[in-house]
Amino acid sequence: MASRSPLSRDLLALATPLLIVLGLVGLVLRQGSDRLQAVPALVIGVALLVQSAWSRRRRRRALLNALQDQRGQC
Repeated sequence: MASRSPLSRDLLALATPLLIVLGLVGLVLRQGSDRLQAVPALVIGVALLVQSAWSRRRRRRALLNALQDQRGQC
């Protein structure tokens, strides 16, 4: 995997919250059936946030297990 610049990583980190904000603003500013157009951005943003938290939790658990296994071998 190619390394990314710090600016690129920062923009990617902000993409999910901004997508959620965009969806919420779209829901607030639109009226009637036009509100449905903002729902996909909101759903995708929330799904990305949940997936990120889930994978972070799995990585941290795997790291903790590896450290505990290494500690048990010493």
